[in-house]
Amino acid sequence: MTYEELVKQIKETAESADVEKIQEHVAFQFNVEGEAAGIFYLEVKDGKADVQPYEYYDRDAVITCTAQTLLDMMSGKLDPVLAYTIHKIKVEGDLGKALLLKEVAGQEKAKKKPGRKKAK
Repeated sequence: MTYEELVKQIKETAESADVEKIQEHVAFQFNVEGEAAGIFYLEVKDGKADVQPYEYYDRDAVITCTAQTLLDMMSGKLDPVLAYTIHKIKVEGDLGKALLLKEVAGQEKAKKKPGRKKAK
């Protein structure tokens, strides 16, 4: 996997996540090591997630990990708190805001089916 493919996949996952419950602004910078190495950020603002392939200087937390660990967290296969506990990720900065990654990871928006109504 290349850096560009990783950023694209994380962007698709994050932008389809249900982040409306995150009321505050939060910015995570990811420092990816090993395969697909590079730096990019994920910002949650006004109920929307945005991923950009740049360093973010006004970030709340820097998360350092491998591409596979990040993909596992974002898909919901690996809990971010567990990843931190077992040293799969390193976190610098505001740990409280870093915990909000759990609200983004593995949280796909509910898709509405057209023409269907809820049963009473």
